[in-house]
Amino acid sequence: MEFLDVSHNTALVIASIIVAIIAGFTGLTLSKDLSKQSVLRRKVSIAMSAVALGGGIWSMHFVAMLGIQMPILFYYDAAITLASALLAILIVGTALLLLHFRERTPFTLAAAGALVGCGILAMHYIGMAGLQLCRAVYSPLGILLAVVSAVGLCIAAFWIAYGRRTNRNILLGTLCFGVAVSAVHFAAMAGTNFVAVPTLHEFGPVMSNETLAMGVILSSFVIFGAFLWMGVTFFAPTAVRAVQPAIAAQTPKASETVFNPTPATVRIPCYQNGVTKLIAPDQVAFVQAEGHYTNVFTKDAKYFCGWPITEAITQLEAVGFIRTHRSYLVNPAQVNDFERLKDTGICRFAAPHLPPVPVSRSHLKSVRDVLGL
Repeated sequence: MEFLDVSHNTALVIASIIVAIIAGFTGLTLSKDLSKQSVLRRKVSIAMSAVALGGGIWSMHFVAMLGIQMPILFYYDAAITLASALLAILIVGTALLLLHFRERTPFTLAAAGALVGCGILAMHYIGMAGLQLCRAVYSPLGILLAVVSAVGLCIAAFWIAYGRRTNRNILLGTLCFGVAVSAVHFAAMAGTNFVAVPTLHEFGPVMSNETLAMGVILSSFVIFGAFLWMGVTFFAPTAVRAVQPAIAAQTPKASETVFNPTPATVRIPCYQNGVTKLIAPDQVAFVQAEGHYTNVFTKDAKYFCGWPITEAITQLEAVGFIRTHRSYLVNPAQVNDFERLKDTGICRFAAPHLPPVPVSRSHLKSVRDVLGL
């Protein structure tokens, strides 16, 4: 068996590593602060994150493959190439669902990281199976290095990025993810040789390097666009905090009337006996969804409110209320005790007439964090 001489374009190798890092940052940032979103918005964000991470894995692989130079002309099977991209997105999406809809335990973090590592491996070897007029020959050592790199580095990436959802941890997790994707590809390629195959074995349409390049450019354009979008908002809270002191230092003219609405000015309009009462949030224990409206519970009474639960979330999360369930919004300062029930929980209040509030599985971690548990 005569192996082909293979070389790599250095510029495309560097570009592939950059694509992996950019995709990691975009995907991990898209999935930040999802516990504060509704279930629907959380699912949409997870889907976008899966596309960014899975698409980044695929783009990195084929940017590097475009840099391969052989003494023969070779092609790619379009169906197998597309299947490798879709499989990577599906596996990464499954891992993200596990992280955001299950309790985030050490086992969950390790399982999600291992799953993404398997997704990188599956994408790589299925993508390589799409080569036409040449065939990859793998060495056991190269496969072993690829498996260890993929699983180990992806577990590290998710442990870091999801251990504490800070900007610093997300950036470190991004670096680990980019290294994981790149290490899998180049460790596997280091143990891979190529032999010429005289005939095509088509599963789907055959495409050239030029056609593949168009697809890779398009996917990279989308990933870089999403990166710019997320990069602008990534440090936005820091920028806002920096601007606020300067705004506060400005003194308005005596003739100007300035009204700066703050969370302290929020009042909840409640109706009782034909009278509208404006109740301060700190007097409220929790808010419960009731169809298109809500019920507001204080330590003394239960009121009807015209806000839908979405409006209550918008208004009250700004003053410290937390979601415990899709139908409940709780004032953590009023919580008297918390009981863990396997993967759910219950919040109770000091006032005897107030019923306990359920804590769903998806909100359990955030509620425990706010309560300091």
